[in-house]
Amino acid sequence: MRGEVLTRTVAQAPVSDAEPRAPTREELARYTWLSKDARIRPLDLAVPPPEGYTRVGVEAGTFAAWLRGLPLRAPGTPVLHFKGGQVLPADDARLAAVAELDIGTANLQQCADSVIRLHAEWLWSANQKERIAYRFTSGHLASWTKYAAGERARISGSKVTWVKSAAADSSRGAFRAYLDLVFMYAGTLSLEGAKGRPTKDDVRPGDFFVLGGSPGHAVLVLDVAADAGGRRVALLGQGFMPAQDFHILSGGGDTGPWFPLETDAVATPFWKPFPWTSLRRFP
Repeated sequence: MRGEVLTRTVAQAPVSDAEPRAPTREELARYTWLSKDARIRPLDLAVPPPEGYTRVGVEAGTFAAWLRGLPLRAPGTPVLHFKGGQVLPADDARLAAVAELDIGTANLQQCADSVIRLHAEWLWSANQKERIAYRFTSGHLASWTKYAAGERARISGSKVTWVKSAAADSSRGAFRAYLDLVFMYAGTLSLEGAKGRPTKDDVRPGDFFVLGGSPGHAVLVLDVAADAGGRRVALLGQGFMPAQDFHILSGGGDTGPWFPLETDAVATPFWKPFPWTSLRRFP
């Protein structure tokens, strides 16, 4: 039976220096890309809500609850791109924290891809693998179940057909190869077409803002908190171009890394403001 995840009211600084530690056995099972030698800080402990705010309740087992424990690297970590060069220094005012999440060695896991990656990783860890499916920009659906069965996408212009051309393989390595395929042919235009259209009053962790284009941009709602008056703030995370570490943005101001949601549009440091009509939700 799924219950409410306990919320935590704190009177702390907006960003915490939670001590990095080895992942627990449960965390290794929930965030399956982690190495047992990693040093991490769970998001909910590393980034407390602003003083006077409480994290909203989320159901156990959901994408929202999974994101709340997202493993972060140690304080003072810069954002690196896929070749290892620095994109943002650790002391950049627009940077709150960096996720402990691999990005591969190719220029693939960019903004929309990071959103897809985290959602797919949650489904993988939750043993809901049959739900792992994302659309290419062409509109064609790429499902993990087809890929695991040995089918591969044959792409000719805007036409996509799936052909049995490989041995069945449901391993973790095959899953990463599948995700790289999705990253290559999906993007902000794919995410923009998502049918879930939550309203401003219904925004929750796991939703995302997306403006499709070439380029476009997408940011993921990692958490939401509210004060006694009902005012809400959100943690937002992004990947970007070139492919780089997924990182938590900082909104600055009185609420530190948390972005106010009682606005006509949500302004982030690296893109034009996202109107509420750009809010989407995975099915």
